[in-house]
Amino acid sequence: MITGKNYIGNQLSAEGNKVFNTFNPMLNKENKWAITEASADEVNQAVELAAEAFKSYSKISGAKKAEFLRAIAKEIEALGDTLLEVYCAESGLPQGRALGERGRTIGQLLAFANHIEDGNWVEASIDTADSNRQPLPKVDLRKMNVPLGPIVVFGASNFPLAFSTAGGDTAAALAAGCPVIVKSHPMHASTGELVASAVIKAAQNTGMPHGVFSNLNSSGIEVGQLLVQHPKVKAVGFTGSIKGGRALLDLAAKREEPIPVFAEMGSVNPVVLLPKSLNNRAEAIAKTYAGSITLGAGQFCTNPGLILGVKSQGLTHFINVLAQEIIKVEPSCMLHPNIAAAYERNKKKALSQKGLEVLASYENEVNINYGRQAVTTVDGSTFLNNPTLHHEVFGPFSLVVQCENESQLEIIISKLEGQLTGTIISDNNEVSDYINIVNALQNRVGRIIFNGVPTGVEVCASMQHGGPYPASTDSRFTAVGVDSIKRWVRPFSYQDWPNNLLPDALKNENPLGLLRKVNNFKTTAKI
Repeated sequence: MITGKNYIGNQLSAEGNKVFNTFNPMLNKENKWAITEASADEVNQAVELAAEAFKSYSKISGAKKAEFLRAIAKEIEALGDTLLEVYCAESGLPQGRALGERGRTIGQLLAFANHIEDGNWVEASIDTADSNRQPLPKVDLRKMNVPLGPIVVFGASNFPLAFSTAGGDTAAALAAGCPVIVKSHPMHASTGELVASAVIKAAQNTGMPHGVFSNLNSSGIEVGQLLVQHPKVKAVGFTGSIKGGRALLDLAAKREEPIPVFAEMGSVNPVVLLPKSLNNRAEAIAKTYAGSITLGAGQFCTNPGLILGVKSQGLTHFINVLAQEIIKVEPSCMLHPNIAAAYERNKKKALSQKGLEVLASYENEVNINYGRQAVTTVDGSTFLNNPTLHHEVFGPFSLVVQCENESQLEIIISKLEGQLTGTIISDNNEVSDYINIVNALQNRVGRIIFNGVPTGVEVCASMQHGGPYPASTDSRFTAVGVDSIKRWVRPFSYQDWPNNLLPDALKNENPLGLLRKVNNFKTTAKI
């Protein structure tokens, strides 16, 4: 049942006087559910509860936290068709996408449960004492990762499940031992409430402390600002625009105690087409990329918004086929009228730039809130001299840059802003002749793809979903995969501490059977 209220811990609350409705972009009308925005007092209550819950939750065993995460996955699945229907009503996305994203969300929760159950994620390191060392005795030092404290997670507009209420940020923070306060995204607040109810039920069924999770509604920026500024919040997770992420980063830095903001933001995900690949299979590549550019109305952070190649007959053929194929794709509904309007506005701005040529633009009539795709092209010099062309157009839009030569291609790549992904399309091992291009691309991205498309982010330990600013605010961390837990912890050392008072991960007996670094050697042995 959707109440439109906030979850302050396990209690529903609606003290605020601001009410809003979510919107169905497919039907172009407001949804029936009235959502109450959290008041300043409710924000404070949620954070205070989280701070109190941290005292016990941070000490809970990996096995108990894993039980909690698995219970969340079970309760989300138990929401059944109701969750899928509300998801579709608030996003305009098809049921197939809803099913896939629900599966990914459940998979993430289970992956973190498995990750923390064996305990090795704490990265235990022990250097034992040596009283006979000269000229000074050596102290006993033992180090492990410990949770930061209450975490604020901002729901993402384009992933109502996998990057929102119980998505990757929340799963990682709970796995680390951090209570979570979610600032629900206003575009899918009812979906958020349903998922929040699953988290709360799981918390109660597994004996988690009251306040380990809260879900707050907000139609604007005020609730988010209050959360980031609250002195008991210790870190922030955000997926969204550069403008929004940067605002949170600046706000957190101005606090009396600055805190980290792990924001995943804009990216044009450059694709480099090498000459032999174009000569041999330009048509196939163009068809593949027509599909990737338009997938999900281009509303993915890894959408290929920039394609780079050196002028040649092969590149010309690719451009011609891409132009033909892109308009064969039926446009699809965008997430919200505001996002559809922003896409048209940003597309218009890009198309107005001097030297830009429109290769193809879908001009047929479409339903309201549907995004018309477009592909454009420009020469390398014009691109280099116009920073506006470097910016993301969020939606089914891509720009092909025709470089004069390999040298110009390398310069263009080196001058790009930080990106989530970069792709190399190559044939017959030709990539080995373009090491400078590969190295330049590596310096600008967090993940490099060979002969594929950037759309699609595998959830696994080896995934790096982040990159140099502004792709993310800290390129050392990933927002996807079990290593994302590292955002919500800090290293902590015990010096000369009594063995019986140490955490199990650092005790001589190694009761958890961890693989630890002991005096610079990895071992599971007792000390």
